[in-house]
Amino acid sequence: MNNVQIIDGKKLAELVRLEWKSRAEQLIKQGIKPGLAVIIVGEDPASSIYVKNKVKACSEAGIYSEVHRFQSDASQAEVLQCIHSLNENTNIHGILVQLPLPMYFENNRVISAIAVEKDVDGFHLYNVGALVTGNSLFSPCTPAGIMEMLHRNRIPIEGRHAVVIGRSNIVGKPMAFMLLEQGATVTICNSKTRNLPDFTRSADILVVAVGKPRMINAAMVKPGAAVIDVGINRLPDGKLCGDVDFESVKEVAGYITPVPNGVGPMTITMLLGNTILAAERANITRK
Repeated sequence: MNNVQIIDGKKLAELVRLEWKSRAEQLIKQGIKPGLAVIIVGEDPASSIYVKNKVKACSEAGIYSEVHRFQSDASQAEVLQCIHSLNENTNIHGILVQLPLPMYFENNRVISAIAVEKDVDGFHLYNVGALVTGNSLFSPCTPAGIMEMLHRNRIPIEGRHAVVIGRSNIVGKPMAFMLLEQGATVTICNSKTRNLPDFTRSADILVVAVGKPRMINAAMVKPGAAVIDVGINRLPDGKLCGDVDFESVKEVAGYITPVPNGVGPMTITMLLGNTILAAERANITRK
């Protein structure tokens, strides 16, 4: 029987959030309450749940939050005006635009309107580009959460072969750069990669973020590998599953994240951390 270590993202998130909450309390003693503004356009049910969870997490971490809701037919100019106003608001240290935006919005233009020092999602073109040199002000929350999981579980990165399946700007690409920065040899694959098992079987660290239910099975995983499942898919019966076939892969892997309660809780945790970090930087600038 394989002695796999299941990485409990929920438990780890609670621990890390306590550490950030302590830093928030230090700021509050100095008269600075970390503040996060969330902008949501439309009534997408999943987005509404995400925003609700973020607001709840903020409250528990000692962060002030406010939500700016726009109807689905709102103009891009209205949203940009809201962002510009929040950029000038010294009580707001982080600004987050909940994606997806309506089809007629220009995502890059909206995200780039956020002041770089308030881009706590790490999606601003400056922060994404600065990942190449390891100098971004904020790292995207999901890859940052994964790096935290690897470090906290003492999973070696330097000199190891990391395979990232997924090429999105939110997870895949930044994940690859962050692993590279830590000394890993990185291979980037996607759902179209030919002979995918040839790559995955050589991975010491396998990060899967493609949105295809259970596409990674035990035969595709190197024994003892750390398998990080970013996918979250709803099956016809309503149950959630990841991009990794958890039940079979846990018999081979050395470490594995479950779905749910794996990467997800750490994503929001890193958002809270980035907001508190932004408030700390603003406090230093103020002095």
